[in-house]
Amino acid sequence: MTQDTKDIHPDFSGLLPREVKEGRLNQRGHVFWFYGLSGSGKSTLAYALEKRLFAEGYFVQILDGDNVRTGLNNNLGFSDEDRVENIRRISEVAKLFVQTGIVTLVSFITPKIAIREAAKAVIGEDDFTEIYVEASFETCAERDVKGLYAKAKAGEIKNFTGKDSAFEPPVDSDVFTVNTESKGIMECSNNLYDQLLPIIKLST
Repeated sequence: MTQDTKDIHPDFSGLLPREVKEGRLNQRGHVFWFYGLSGSGKSTLAYALEKRLFAEGYFVQILDGDNVRTGLNNNLGFSDEDRVENIRRISEVAKLFVQTGIVTLVSFITPKIAIREAAKAVIGEDDFTEIYVEASFETCAERDVKGLYAKAKAGEIKNFTGKDSAFEPPVDSDVFTVNTESKGIMECSNNLYDQLLPIIKLST
């Protein structure tokens, strides 16, 4: 039975301030939200950036779509309603990390603009940066690193993004965009690193 919210009394007054935690870690907490079609290179880029940032002394956490769906969100499918709930839950988790001063790299398909806006609303605009990992459906299908496109073509996967379920690219020109068709992962990673670093560095 669901507990009545009137019996819940959140109290954050006794918590250590976020600035104290960021000072201990010598970094600013921030969420970098990677999104794009399956196989576009979201997770590969996030992993490459995690390794580089960690090697330079930053504390980083990755939240990856497949990993989260095997645990926290293993009761969700891929309907529009379940996709919204999937992102709502991960947004709340990412918010907890960023409030602790952790650099958080989120890698989810996040196909709809409205869902991305909802994630931003939960986390907070100042703590949220979109990174669109761009690659065409045809290129991702050729890569088919997980075999999902072949299964979708055979009708074994329903509501597949880009085929049965629409993907909405960003309309805001300020969104960080990396195209993994025209550039290799290393070049994309280096470009992103240069853009991300000023956001997470503490002012001296």
